[in-house]
Amino acid sequence: MSEILSQDYAPLWTVAIALALFFPVRKLIWVMSVRRAERDGEHNEERRQKLKRRAGITAALLSYIFAFFYTGILFKG
Repeated sequence: MSEILSQDYAPLWTVAIALALFFPVRKLIWVMSVRRAERDGEHNEERRQKLKRRAGITAALLSYIFAFFYTGILFKG
C-alpha cells in the first residue's frame, strides 16, 4: 500500500480525483443554475449553454482545488 501512496504519484492522484469529481460537480452546478434561471423567467436554450460552460469552468476549478488539498493531506503522512 505504501508504494501506491508514494509522493511520486501525488500529481497523478490529484488529476484522477479531479477528473472523477468534475462531471458530477458540473452537473450539480448546472442544474442549480438552470433552475434559478428558469424561476427568474429565462427559458431559452442559448442561456442554458452559457450556464453549462460557466458551470464547467467552476467545476474544474473546484474539483482541482479540492483534489490538490485532499492529496496533500493524504500523502502528508
